[in-house]
Amino acid sequence: MLEISPKTNLLEQKSYKYSLQDVNEPNLIREIYSYGTIPKVAFNHRRVPISMPEEIWITDTSLRDGQQSMAPYSVDQIVNIYKLLHKLGGPYGIIRQTEFFIYSKKDREALEKCMALDYPFPEITSWIRASKEDFKLVKELGIRETGILVSCSDYHIFKKMKMNRKQCMDYYLATVKDAFDAGVIPRCHLEDITRADFYGFVVPFVNELQALSREAGIPVKIRACDTMGYGVPYTEAAMPRSVAGIVYGLQHYADVPSACLEWHGHNDFYKAVPNASTAWLYGACAVNCSLLGIGERTGNVPLEAMVFEYASLRGSLDGMDTTVITQIADYFKNEIGYEIPPMTPYVGSSFNMTRAGVHADGLMKDEEIYTIFDTKKILGRPATVQISKTSGLAGIAYWINQTYGLSEEEKLDKRDALVIAMKEWVDQQYEDGRQTPMTDKELNEKLQSLAPGRYRHI
Repeated sequence: MLEISPKTNLLEQKSYKYSLQDVNEPNLIREIYSYGTIPKVAFNHRRVPISMPEEIWITDTSLRDGQQSMAPYSVDQIVNIYKLLHKLGGPYGIIRQTEFFIYSKKDREALEKCMALDYPFPEITSWIRASKEDFKLVKELGIRETGILVSCSDYHIFKKMKMNRKQCMDYYLATVKDAFDAGVIPRCHLEDITRADFYGFVVPFVNELQALSREAGIPVKIRACDTMGYGVPYTEAAMPRSVAGIVYGLQHYADVPSACLEWHGHNDFYKAVPNASTAWLYGACAVNCSLLGIGERTGNVPLEAMVFEYASLRGSLDGMDTTVITQIADYFKNEIGYEIPPMTPYVGSSFNMTRAGVHADGLMKDEEIYTIFDTKKILGRPATVQISKTSGLAGIAYWINQTYGLSEEEKLDKRDALVIAMKEWVDQQYEDGRQTPMTDKELNEKLQSLAPGRYRHI
């Protein structure tokens, strides 16, 4: 059958129909996933078109997947994180949704306090076990949408659930029907999709979900979960590891609208961010993220990274307030006690810091030489230097100018007598065997002893 596609406005074949391939033994795709070797990336040279949706957005799992990897948050911490997400997302709700647990008294207290704030964004959703009682609880709490785990690889179907594909599909469909009966939008988390039989299970299953959705008159959301971080962003990569192929296939063979399609990735192979961007580029409206990338094992897609990916792809922040990213990092460090690795982009203590004298010399001449963007304007964090044995005169001069907030007229250059005296003292420290960088406290005390009262620390 030929139909005009509303997406491309071209005649397209709609006769592709994939039926469930029930099998007696699990297909573990051993040619790619041989457990004793590094997983392989295969290519089939099949290209799918870039198809960026008209709108793209971010969804958040900091309070669900993220919290599973942390000591449990307090009620106040959950509320404060929710407030920061709202502030970061801006007036247009680019951070569209966030998901909550609802099982414990504490979970529900935090959820109710967040709901009382009456923010339009991020919309509060839940994540539950697949049972009628839980669906009723979601409805009673006034939550419109909930996530449901529907693992889709034979690793999970056969090894974890101890079912075959037909039994598993029937169980999932009955569960989703319970959600529809309760009047709740189900968000189906297709766990382990990058090890699944895409055409033998995933597509037939999602087609059945779509049929149930049409019958109920309630949309169904599809979250493609790269649970193990196996997805790859490469053009012409073969299934099931191709992110573009998965997104295209869910749209083209299972009629999932972009607005109902979401990508959830993990960072086991350092590909979380490019995979999420690829999902946007090839047709998913939503990418699911966690603040600071905190999540299972190596973590989820860092939400702050996708804020910058959004701006890079769209050419605008569309109202998002990136200075809140620094506030979020400070909150996690100071209030939650989370230790952010220093080299973490945007939020780590070293992300816009240099220790090299040659770099500091460049910063003094023009910050743009060694700074990725105006970090003071965009993140509320000026470029910094850390004084060590390689900082040189330029590094010390830059540290003084920045630390004491000196105006253009007041700024010292590297030939100033005070800078030279400070460097001689620093050099002597390392000559005497010091191995660690100098602290601001030490440097400030030494400067005050060399020039009493000349500068006041800002």
